Amino acid sequence: MTQSVGRPLNRVDGRDKVTGTARYAADQPVAGLTHAVLVQSTIASGRIKAIDTRAARSAPGVLGVYTHENLPRFAYRPDGYTFPYGQSLVPMQDDTIRYGGQHLAMVVAGTPEQARHAAALVEVDYDVEPPIIGLRANLDRAYAPPTTVPGVIQLERGDPGDGLDRAEVRIEAEYSTSINHHNPIEPSATLAVWEGEDLTLYESTQSMSFTQEVVARMLGMPRERVRVVVPYLGGGFGCKGFVWPHTYLTAAVARVVGRPVKLVLTRAQMYTSCGHRPESVQRVRLGASKDGRLTGLTHHVISHTASHDLVNFTVIASPQAVYACPNLRVSTELVEVNLGTTIATRPPSGPTNEVLEMALDELSLELGVDPIALRLANYTDRDPATGARQTRYLRECYELGAERFGWRRRKPEPGSTRAGEMLVGTGMAGSFHNWHGMTAQASVEIDTNGRAFVRSGTQDIGTGTYTIMTQIAADALGMRPSSVRPRLGDTRLPPAASSSGSATAVTVGTAVREAGRAAREKVIGIAIADPRSPLHGAASAAVETADDRLFLKARPRRGETYRDVLARHGSPVEAQGNADLANQAGGSYGAVFAEVHVSTVTGEVRVTRLVGAVDVGRVLNPKTARSQAIGGMIWGIGMALTEHTLVDRRLGRIVTANLAGYLIPVEADVPDIDVIFVDKPAPDASALGARGMGEVTGTGTVAAIANAVHHATGRRVRQLPITPDLLLGPRE
Repeated sequence: MTQSVGRPLNRVDGRDKVTGTARYAADQPVAGLTHAVLVQSTIASGRIKAIDTRAARSAPGVLGVYTHENLPRFAYRPDGYTFPYGQSLVPMQDDTIRYGGQHLAMVVAGTPEQARHAAALVEVDYDVEPPIIGLRANLDRAYAPPTTVPGVIQLERGDPGDGLDRAEVRIEAEYSTSINHHNPIEPSATLAVWEGEDLTLYESTQSMSFTQEVVARMLGMPRERVRVVVPYLGGGFGCKGFVWPHTYLTAAVARVVGRPVKLVLTRAQMYTSCGHRPESVQRVRLGASKDGRLTGLTHHVISHTASHDLVNFTVIASPQAVYACPNLRVSTELVEVNLGTTIATRPPSGPTNEVLEMALDELSLELGVDPIALRLANYTDRDPATGARQTRYLRECYELGAERFGWRRRKPEPGSTRAGEMLVGTGMAGSFHNWHGMTAQASVEIDTNGRAFVRSGTQDIGTGTYTIMTQIAADALGMRPSSVRPRLGDTRLPPAASSSGSATAVTVGTAVREAGRAAREKVIGIAIADPRSPLHGAASAAVETADDRLFLKARPRRGETYRDVLARHGSPVEAQGNADLANQAGGSYGAVFAEVHVSTVTGEVRVTRLVGAVDVGRVLNPKTARSQAIGGMIWGIGMALTEHTLVDRRLGRIVTANLAGYLIPVEADVPDIDVIFVDKPAPDASALGARGMGEVTGTGTVAAIANAVHHATGRRVRQLPITPDLLLGPRE
């Protein structure tokens, strides 16, 4: 059969994107379009005493101004944090304010400029209450929530107290991570179009099916009357994986206005409207024997959550899943604050993985052993929690990454290498991401011209789903990729998974493969039953397919094309495929090696080299996979050195709500990045032998950089990001 999977095919949607013909949610041409702008709270806690919309309503071009006083009530209100809602608080339904940036009004006008002008005329009089802001300032409010709270883990294995007491070497340290925001290049957008009782939403979302479900429920209408269309998506990183109030607010207002309404969030509004990664304080204790074997581990995480939504998105994954430690405790505490809802951020387990990997680096120094040797001393091919054997090639990641990086030439003493005024350091860390499978359906139709149309109701967040679907379908059918046309981004297609959890390619790809194989068998059945076919009378098992042809395995010249068969048949052939990986979960693994230069004058840290070795099972497309791996490592540079959201503790306002204050890495910050794939199938992960790819390198990179900074300077900075002031101040 044709072999497309595993080849570095170019993105099939690449031309549309680079030529500007790809239409995103905000680009759709719709007749009679109007434009909406949100008015948001400037306080973080209190009530609305009065809201004056008279000037806004009389402004030029304004079609309506909607607040809690005149917007119709929604049919449903979540009772506490409820997946897949981004938040349970339904804005513009009462006068209560729970966080800064809460939606208070929506202005609709004929042009974006008219809507913005009118929104600026809305006046709000507040009854202000003191907000609770800041994790460290409110640690005395921390409490251990029940495990019924989403994301909360309280887990103990063995006797961690005894394991630490028996340890010959121990370390204990406190680390902190900052608030982070997702900042996809495409701001969230909703375009709502009503036709009678039917609603079409052009939406920037990682999950069309979630959006369809939530909007239908909020508006009290049948789900099948809501159509969601996502032809292209400009990133999300978690913030578009849930359904936020601006989506159903736009749909509700469009129904009242009686015309299509488009809302595009501003960059500043993205910081308060689509969730964030919470700040955390993490306390780690490690104990080991002199040969490096862990005897005890405790990892306690305190993070903030919204006062209106109890949920924990500082996920503790790697301590319980990677290393062979018989005695461990992982625990969670929360502090309720007046900020928006915390949410999954690429990758959700990143902050805790980074902290553990930084702590292991400290332990290796205490033991006087190489950081890789310490990890190998605690290596296991079994799930530490269940004892089940797993297909993992983390050992190979250490070996391949170390060889490519030149790790063995490293001088272990911190501060031992200089280049002029720059201190040079190297560090490494393990990577781990626990991906979870989902469910998906797909269909494959082959028309009478021999072209295959593969359809699935998922969306391409930018990771290459269009391309992966094409490759998998081509292999299942025995066709060239150029003969396959992928169709996705519409809830009218077979329902499929969200673009999240590093599971889309594996889940949707499995359904596509099943549909492709079923369609292939149907065409073979038609051919062998047709007296006009050269394959007539053959057994189906004797027929092979490749390069758009059906032929006998024993006599490859005897055959014909898909087009020949179906042109005679006179009608297309279609088949369905299903994938249920909801009970499938497992780890993707890796190792990241970093080199940094640190200025002794300014404290500036420059990452000069990164090497990532990755075990994600079978690599479906090395080109798109490499892009994902590099993207995760660049993400890690930002988390390690520059990205943090600052909040005014007095007012509860985000003061870095733009790309000038929230510093994401740019081209000048990105070093030489090398990616190595182990590329060995993981049959226990999926039928494709593949695991999740999108988030694993987002873990490990941060710790590798932090460990390299310590190696360069001799300073152990336990606060992320590592900004210059932390390296210029007095030593601990």
